[in-house]
Amino acid sequence: MYHRFGPVVADSMTVTTPVFEWQLKYLHDHDYTVVPLRDVVKWVKGQGQLPPRAVAITADDGHRTVFTVMKPLIERYRIPVTLFIYPSAISNASYAMTWAQLGILKATGLFSIQSHSYWHPNFHTEKKRLAANAYRTLVETQLAKPRQVLERRFGSPVDMLAWPFGIYDDELIAAAAKAGYVAAFTIDRRNVSVSDNVMALPRYLVTDHDQGQAFEMLLSGKASDKAAPRTRHDYQK
Repeated sequence: MYHRFGPVVADSMTVTTPVFEWQLKYLHDHDYTVVPLRDVVKWVKGQGQLPPRAVAITADDGHRTVFTVMKPLIERYRIPVTLFIYPSAISNASYAMTWAQLGILKATGLFSIQSHSYWHPNFHTEKKRLAANAYRTLVETQLAKPRQVLERRFGSPVDMLAWPFGIYDDELIAAAAKAGYVAAFTIDRRNVSVSDNVMALPRYLVTDHDQGQAFEMLLSGKASDKAAPRTRHDYQK
């Protein structure tokens, strides 16, 4: 799971362009198969098989560098990517892509556009701040509205969710299923297994340090299980 790219490491979420290019080349040269994320979901649900050394690539938030940096390299290697987007930022926030850019990505046939809630709330914080009814309404809106907006914009199903800040619990999982999501993704650092809850599938947050042996360890499932950043400070755009 990626967030943003650039010529230098601007923060803990930035992967520099040379490192990202090295990672894609490593996957190609070492016989990894990059598969659509939906194929992973089908595999977990017992509805299909995955090739040996299968990897899925995702990018959260919709940062502008997904268009300027990620897109050219993904097109070079012709591999699928799933973007988890929170629509409130698109064409609004200075760090985000525009709707036109997202449309161009969708038109390549390589990028699937899925939900990352509507405005990336911290559900832990909101649950403490709001009364129970208000919190339930917030959750329902944050899960339903991005599906409506993205499906209207791009005309394809939006039924996969990346949990904002990786925060999830039984209540949120039930709400996501009720809202029509068939799978959801966390930032728990481990490989996906068929025994996982399809509404809380793990992902590795990839950083600029993931090169050489560190990247090999990540791919083998032996990377550190140190928790990925979960605070708003760590997720500064």
